[in-house]
Amino acid sequence: MYFLSDVYYVCWREMKRFLSQKTRILMTVFQPLVWLVLMGNMMDGLTSNSMAAGMLGIDNYLSFMTPGIMIMTTLFGGVFGGVSIIWDRRTGFLNKMLAAPIARAAIPLGKMIAIAIQSIFQIAVIAVIAALFGVKFVTGMAGILFMLVIIILFSCGMAGISLSLATVIKSHETLMAVVNFLTLPLMFTSATIFPKLAMPSWLKVIATWNPLTYAVEPIRTLTVHGWVWPRILPGLALMLLFAAVMIAVSTRQFSKSIA
Repeated sequence: MYFLSDVYYVCWREMKRFLSQKTRILMTVFQPLVWLVLMGNMMDGLTSNSMAAGMLGIDNYLSFMTPGIMIMTTLFGGVFGGVSIIWDRRTGFLNKMLAAPIARAAIPLGKMIAIAIQSIFQIAVIAVIAALFGVKFVTGMAGILFMLVIIILFSCGMAGISLSLATVIKSHETLMAVVNFLTLPLMFTSATIFPKLAMPSWLKVIATWNPLTYAVEPIRTLTVHGWVWPRILPGLALMLLFAAVMIAVSTRQFSKSIA
């Protein structure tokens, strides 16, 4: 119970900081709006070609891309989570937490949960905006709630990577450079924006093993195809494993390396 209380207060502190940053909250709304309006509508002409529509598996590119935008938004939110560790270290607040009678493992776990909650907020905004643009979630509200479970797992996994890096990287600028180097290849070698059928064979192999593909496929299935469990369960299982491994790695790395 004491450990859960420690996690709660670390998470609540992160959420209070997030809620106090009005500009940041506005950006969480406008960023997916820009993606949906510009990218989604710019590529909408693809579906006028029967071959392209066959590759997408749907006649509406915005419906295809909306799950990709959800995953990309979660990806960016997760990988930049480690920045809070560096800022806490610079301001001296991290030393105060380390000196307090709380479990060290509660610090990264509380931050992960806060990042996941922020991701839920962004995904809810994306779902509302997408619905206003005509995207029909065929599984309804139950499907959207199930998507949020996958989003939480994926967010925890990516946040775990970022928090682990932040324990050994002391510079804010270096961490930003590293995570940018990681996110762009991950994004463009996955099925978030374009279908695997449209990729060359070598890129198709990479996309098949890319964790973003496993995250986006069940969400896309729930959005446009329905409760097709053979296409949902592999991604869900991998996200469970991914989140569990990164939670374990990040908490161990934090307890061992942070100072």
